[in-house]
Amino acid sequence: MDKEYTNDARVFKALCDEKRLAILALLRSGEKCVCDLSEQMKIGQSSLSYHMKILCESGIVKGRQDGKWTHYRIDPQGSRNALVLLSQITTPDKEAGK
Repeated sequence: MDKEYTNDARVFKALCDEKRLAILALLRSGEKCVCDLSEQMKIGQSSLSYHMKILCESGIVKGRQDGKWTHYRIDPQGSRNALVLLSQITTPDKEAGK
């Protein structure tokens, strides 16, 4: 399979889960500590870590360590890349019809 599609699929995998969409909604208001996300989402640390790994691998979310805690935020560039990707794959290719 083409490596480009593998990377593109990471973006859509990040967006195809209700919990990850809820996490993104929480991050829209700014950076959040993993402890706050866990509490607000009412999910355990291991489950949250799984979802955060997928969001970070997509490039939409960035994490930073601060002592023993990780803080997460939406990455503006990753968000723009996801938007461009969606636009590219859903816009008909005008050249293909000729």
